[in-house]
Amino acid sequence: MLIKDKEKFFTKPIVVCLCAVFCCLLWGSAFPCVKLGYKLFEIDTQNSFSLILFAGMRFTLSGIFVIAFGSITQKRFLAPKPRNIWRVSVVALFQTAMQYTFFYIGLANNTGVKSSVLNGLGVFFTIIAACFIFRTEKFNLIKLLGCVLGFGGVILINLGGADGFSFSFSLTGEGFIIFSGLSSAVAAGFVKVFSKHEDTTALCGYQFLLGGVVLVIIGLAGGGQIPAINAGGAFMLLYLAFLSACAFTLQGFLLRYNPVSKIAVYKSTNPLFGAVFSAIILGESDQLLNWFALLAIALVCAGIFVINKFGEMKLRKKEPPAESADDGTTKK
Repeated sequence: MLIKDKEKFFTKPIVVCLCAVFCCLLWGSAFPCVKLGYKLFEIDTQNSFSLILFAGMRFTLSGIFVIAFGSITQKRFLAPKPRNIWRVSVVALFQTAMQYTFFYIGLANNTGVKSSVLNGLGVFFTIIAACFIFRTEKFNLIKLLGCVLGFGGVILINLGGADGFSFSFSLTGEGFIIFSGLSSAVAAGFVKVFSKHEDTTALCGYQFLLGGVVLVIIGLAGGGQIPAINAGGAFMLLYLAFLSACAFTLQGFLLRYNPVSKIAVYKSTNPLFGAVFSAIILGESDQLLNWFALLAIALVCAGIFVINKFGEMKLRKKEPPAESADDGTTKK
């Protein structure tokens, strides 16, 4: 597919909506699946380095999947351009290594309810980073309103849970979850900028591979262990690797051709999908079947609608054209 064809396809409103929601659906399924993975591999959840090792295995496999997929579809071995190795390394540092080191340690020292709420701050961070750090778009009150609506839904879905919500704070608990969101926001900005210089699939695949290997090294160096190896655990690990590979690669294409805020606001649906899959897989139906959840869904949908309908009206004509030679697929 030519660059212009990709841009036309990935900027269609219906395509943006379906692809972004599909990514969030995959990420939402990860919450219960990660918990099942801990049980299947008999991982000590009190050992942060074992959690990091598990994450490293997952993302190393994700990188291999993306690279293999890209090589098959492009009929050549997929590799980043030598001049872009530093770009891949920067994305790997923020998107995989830092984000998931902070997230897994923070999650081990915090409740799942509060982690979901704080993780919802990533929507704010991503839009703020795009507007004020990378300056790829302009901030306005419409985007602020969309963020507030979406984050309000995140809070409600968690206030309606059985675990409750408190306002205590610790650096390695709540603090690390917030740092994880900040790291993810910076990574999204880099993906937006760097994907104009490197094939999106190569950028995603090799940042996964590099970041995953770093996490494996950190986990092993800290004494992390995977006590039990079995078919169920292997299947779950493969699924987690697949969902990461699919969701992040698809998100990479969406970020390349659309304003960051238009894509980031959909991440407000992550906790909603997480609640649905937790209710189905883990039997946590109390978090889903209540008025909090219904109102939360309405707020999240309202936030998505506001940003997509009104947030970029002045920005569309200022979007820079995609470079035709970077993807390596343009006809000459």
